[in-house]
Amino acid sequence: MSAWLISLLVFVIIFGGALLGVVLRPLLSEDHLHPDSRDVVKMATGLIGTLTALVLGLLIASAKNSFDQKTNQVRQMTASIVLLDDLLAQYGPEAALVRNRLRQSIQPLADRIWREEAVPTDKPVHFESSAQSLTFEHELESLSPTNDAQRSLQSRAIQTFTEGAQTRLLLFTQAGGSIPTPFLIILVFWLSAIFVSFTLFARTNLVVMTALLACALSFACAIFLVLELDNPFTGLMGISSATLRSALLPLRP
Repeated sequence: MSAWLISLLVFVIIFGGALLGVVLRPLLSEDHLHPDSRDVVKMATGLIGTLTALVLGLLIASAKNSFDQKTNQVRQMTASIVLLDDLLAQYGPEAALVRNRLRQSIQPLADRIWREEAVPTDKPVHFESSAQSLTFEHELESLSPTNDAQRSLQSRAIQTFTEGAQTRLLLFTQAGGSIPTPFLIILVFWLSAIFVSFTLFARTNLVVMTALLACALSFACAIFLVLELDNPFTGLMGISSATLRSALLPLRP
């Protein structure tokens, strides 16, 4: 389910809690409207509000960490590709074929990463090295250095390629969201309970309902931002693949 639909559902549930309080209020007896009852409900709502703030803060921190981590991994992989091309350029014209192979592998690599991140986590996905990657690795190891400088450059290039491959595997293993669904369900339940208490004892009017509507919309927007941060390769706040795709310019003939 997309972040838009989940946020809309959250808004309906939270504001529905306020409407439920409006429906239940006329059914309350005088004993239920006693000041002591009001105080207990207020204290219980305050405790739930504190827990809600803690869980929401935890979700925001988790989503932000996930977003920053994957952003840094994409940047690190892009830097590895640029460094690898630079090492091959220093190796000499013998590495021109390998450099061309490196450029040919960037577009399929980006397509695969962004496609994998859009796959739901409940669907099993097995990692397999692409044909471009295997061919490039074979050609890189097949270089025949003729001096110590070229041997050092080949060794550094292989090491850089290995580090980039490890970063690629990290992106694959961390595909999907990092927010546990039970956290989100419990958070929405607490918010709806708080909104029920708002209208359970207070008289409602246009101003009160408008304020509650704006409040419910704000919480739904907060959930939307959390979900967007938790899935950084899709949606409005998605990480752009343009930097990776344009990391290397075509080789001059």
